[in-house]
Amino acid sequence: MSNSNPESSPKSTTTSPIEAAQTLLITEHSDQVVTLTLNQPKQFNALSIDVLAALQTELDTIAKDSGVQVVVIQANGKAFCAGHNLKEMRATPDRAFQDALFNQCSQMMLTINQMPQVVIAKVQGIATAAGCQLVAACDLAVAADTAKFATSGINVGLFCSTPAVAVSRNLSRKKAFEMLITGEFIDAQTAMQQGLINRVASAEQLDDTLQNLVDAIVSKSPVAVTTGKQMFYQQLEMSLPDAYDFAREVMVENMMADDVAEGIDAFIAKRPAVWTGR
Repeated sequence: MSNSNPESSPKSTTTSPIEAAQTLLITEHSDQVVTLTLNQPKQFNALSIDVLAALQTELDTIAKDSGVQVVVIQANGKAFCAGHNLKEMRATPDRAFQDALFNQCSQMMLTINQMPQVVIAKVQGIATAAGCQLVAACDLAVAADTAKFATSGINVGLFCSTPAVAVSRNLSRKKAFEMLITGEFIDAQTAMQQGLINRVASAEQLDDTLQNLVDAIVSKSPVAVTTGKQMFYQQLEMSLPDAYDFAREVMVENMMADDVAEGIDAFIAKRPAVWTGR
């Protein structure tokens, strides 16, 4: 889970033939976990068209892999992600380009939400604008105590409208709007208190904090994890009566799974459950 050189663990790392320093995204597989590392530190890991495309390709592939339960998105360098590449945006200012760019970004964020695996952001540095959106779009997030967060588009005359979608679904209405309308940074402790991230740790303890969260998830039934993520997001958009109707249907269907029978029997027998993913 660390930001170490990917060549230090060649058995668990899959990269393109391009040298790691030039690779936009580093993909590492380890058991039931895939780690995606943004790898353009000199560009503050900005979400350029190429980076978004690389993320989309990897996420689409992972979503089809039932052997993966957790995806970690992290970054090399001082910044987690500084949002969109402003130089790229200004180089092609026509409406069609801008529409395609924001559509591409929104689709990638939706993929995180819709894929069956739990996606965790590991934030070691600043996360601004669409970078803050990326943190908010992930199911869970852990951050170093030195990390900072902002939706800073307002500072250049651009309201962070697409980041607002994810941020406003994490924070309370007034706190989200304050971030969006002022562009001011909040620190990691404030971000945790307001609901943007789950856990804060020192830089030295960040890997362990992430690993504890990952271990808690992969120890659970894959059926329950996949069912739970899908159910959680769908019911949020429903009225209270509809949410209960939907939850009842999901609960009944979940009860039919082999893993539930195994889990209950294991609990009664006071033994560890052996999950089959069925």
